[in-house]
Parts: sequence; C-alpha cells; structure tokens
Amino acid sequence: MSPQTYLAYDYPLMSAFWTMLWFFLWILWFILLFRVVVDVFRDDTLSGWAKAGWLLFVVVLPFLGVLVYVIARGRTMGTREMDRARVQQEAFDSYIRRTVEGGANRPTGVDELARLSEMRARGDITDEEFTRAKALVLSDHGPAERPGGAVTTASGR
Repeated sequence: MSPQTYLAYDYPLMSAFWTMLWFFLWILWFILLFRVVVDVFRDDTLSGWAKAGWLLFVVVLPFLGVLVYVIARGRTMGTREMDRARVQQEAFDSYIRRTVEGGANRPTGVDELARLSEMRARGDITDEEFTRAKALVLSDHGPAERPGGAVTTASGR
C-alpha cells in the first residue's frame, strides 16, 4: 500500500486561506501601485519628463516599475506625504484662527444695545431714534454707522 500524500490545497479550509491571502496581496498591490502614481504626480521636484518616464515604467512593467520606484524614491515618499499633511494642517489652523479673530472683533447685538443706551443717556439720540435703532439691532440688521462712529437714523442725526 502506498500512503496518500495530501497537499495544503487539498483541504477546503487551506484552500480558502490561500485564496484570501492572494486576494489580500492583490489588493495590497493595487494600493501600492496607486500610491506610486499619486506620488509621481504630487512630487514637485520631478520634471515633466521624469514624471512621464516613471509613469511609463510603472505602466509598461508594473511589478518591476513599482519595485524600482519604491527602492529608488521610497524613503522620500513618506517625507513628502508628511510635508503635505503638515501644510494642510497649518492652512486649516490659519483658517480657524482668522475665523475666530474675525468673529471676536465684530460687535455683538448686546454690545450694540449697550452703545445705543449710552448714546441715549448722553442725549446724542432721542428716545424715538433709540427705539428704531434697537429694533434694527434686534432684527440682526444693526444700525448703520457713519465714519465718525455716529449712528445714522431716519432723522439724519
């Protein structure tokens, strides 16, 4: 009698494992290929001809092209990605700072009402003008200001 030899792919569970492994490696390969193509396009240090050469190399001989690209320029791929992320974060932080500072300098409705109240107490505006200006502030339109800081009302004072 001769003993039967079983290979790994004779078992259904091992066959499923190998299929999943190859599928995972196939997906990993495409992710790496797309990362290389994106890195070629985003790299500002490469000339147009160098970009065309790398892309041609990666498209014509994909496995060898990606392998050579990762060996030749792989170390700086991460650096370029980190620099890009840092620039985006700084731009976002700058936008947030500008937005917050711009909102802090604008007077709120409460500030406008307090200023109107002070103007009425000093006698700069009448009660009727105060009432109209207060209605404008409460309706979020606010009183229009003259260059000198005086409130423009219907009577023109």
